[in-house]
Amino acid sequence: MKQIALLPEGSVSHEAVLHLFGDEPVQLHHFKQISDVFLATAAGKTQYSVIPIENTIEGSVSLHMDWLVHEVDIPMQVEWVYPSIQNLIGRREEFQTGAEGTMDYSKVKKVLSHPVAMAQCMQFIRSHMPYAELEHVGSTSEAVEIVSRHPGAGWAAIGTTLGAKRHRLDILADRVTDHNNNYTRFVLIGPESLQVGANRFEQKTSILVTLPEDFPGALHQVLSAFAWRKLNLSRIESRPTKKRLGSYYFYMDVLAPMDSVLLPSAIGEIEALGCQVRILGSYPSYTYEGLKSEVQQSWQNNGSI
Repeated sequence: MKQIALLPEGSVSHEAVLHLFGDEPVQLHHFKQISDVFLATAAGKTQYSVIPIENTIEGSVSLHMDWLVHEVDIPMQVEWVYPSIQNLIGRREEFQTGAEGTMDYSKVKKVLSHPVAMAQCMQFIRSHMPYAELEHVGSTSEAVEIVSRHPGAGWAAIGTTLGAKRHRLDILADRVTDHNNNYTRFVLIGPESLQVGANRFEQKTSILVTLPEDFPGALHQVLSAFAWRKLNLSRIESRPTKKRLGSYYFYMDVLAPMDSVLLPSAIGEIEALGCQVRILGSYPSYTYEGLKSEVQQSWQNNGSI
């Protein structure tokens, strides 16, 4: 049985990994901090770790990307997309008003959640709870747990349906995110490749490219190595190397496997320019079924470089 490290019970990560593996039995090891999730697999205590790395609304999860690049050397083995559905969670009796039990969100004194989840719901918060105190915690699951331990305080959490059920709280308002197309990209990292039963969408390779110093036009030449081979880059992002100010590496997702003919030759051309290239993983990418046609259309229209 696969041993998998992830964030606490009731988090979006928890929902996402249950979706990925379906009926396949796995043993889940929950940790409060994302650093402990990484370290569990790095130390060999688990075979894999579940890492959220990108969101439709908030973009890259920079802390998690930096851990992948700077703190551990564990390859990506699977990628999948899962909807990040956030709800306002608490005790209904604390916020009901009138004979019909209408919700009065102005009674909410404090809202707790993970900062990324909170940012995804700011329109709802400003509209319905403009004077509520906002508090960031380590995960949506932790936020729901804290609310469950403070009955009568007028506190509410932004979190998942799974989290509400686990802590026996009510959904005060469902789907409170600012946008309906709120999806999160997850990767499963570990030392060994694997296949899962989800619907396969693409084969993808993630690389880091560090440009040589004092090389005018180096990035243009790097991109040209992919362009003339018609290799599709679905993502390119610069991040600091943490070595000195103004020093960056480029994170790139290429829609091709490493065992293809074209990708290794493109990497060879890039290295010949004096660039450093690190392979973060070559893996199957799965999409949420309801998002499949939307993603395909988006990449056809906008994904090529």
